[in-house]
Amino acid sequence: MAEAKQWSNVRKCLTVAGSDCSGGAGIQADLKTFLANGVYGMSIITALTAQNTTGVFAIQEATPDFLVAQFRAVFSDIRPDAVKVGMVSSPALIEVIADELQHYAAPHIVIDPVMVASTGARLLTPAAQQVLAARLLPLAELVTPNVPELEALTGQKVDSRATMERAARMLAEQLQVNVLAKGGHFGVDADDLLVTAEGIHWSFGQRIANPDTHGTGCTLSSAIAANLAYGGMPLSIAVDTAKAFVAGALKANFHLGHGSGPLPHGFALHGPYFDRKVY
Repeated sequence: MAEAKQWSNVRKCLTVAGSDCSGGAGIQADLKTFLANGVYGMSIITALTAQNTTGVFAIQEATPDFLVAQFRAVFSDIRPDAVKVGMVSSPALIEVIADELQHYAAPHIVIDPVMVASTGARLLTPAAQQVLAARLLPLAELVTPNVPELEALTGQKVDSRATMERAARMLAEQLQVNVLAKGGHFGVDADDLLVTAEGIHWSFGQRIANPDTHGTGCTLSSAIAANLAYGGMPLSIAVDTAKAFVAGALKANFHLGHGSGPLPHGFALHGPYFDRKVY
């Protein structure tokens, strides 16, 4: 009974995203991030991808019916305390996700509007982008676009802190959601901007000289969702804490593959089953 009580308050996070067979982004990065941030991870797979650190070579989508079946399996048994939504590549699947999240009144939804991979591959069609903005993004507690995604969603050029603030405010007003505009694509710093109804909050970050950034966007949004799953944490603190986690992983200088390598999500984990590993 003591052990059952110990685990009774465990927090659960669900990721709805594509699978990365090389393990650096998507579902795999999300689940590693959940574990590293102290929450139980679950996943609903929107698509299989054949990708690695050098590019995306093939995408095989789930069917709408199978996507619904995954939602029902999860929510009928282990209800998540927060949900992260990542890569979705077709209008039909976006409609399903929006319908299911509304049906189950999913809490603390963090959406990473994945449109372009860090390798430059286009992951979202223009038609899907329209449905994403109309149906799915307005359900979020937080939307986390990078600079190219912020430009695509607003039609605004973003090349400075001022233009990023203007575009982020525009998106927040259009969608009536909180927006975290990620500034890693320009400038000497890696500062992100959080826009809420209360105002703006700059989440400051040092640019880390590490070319291995595969899956950083997935990792950041998942870490934010993990923080929100605990309840009661202000959004700005959830963002700052998640950003510190990503920075720690980048500073670990892990390297795998021939392209932009993955993060070592377990850089801060310790224990008899972990410390013996070279990681």
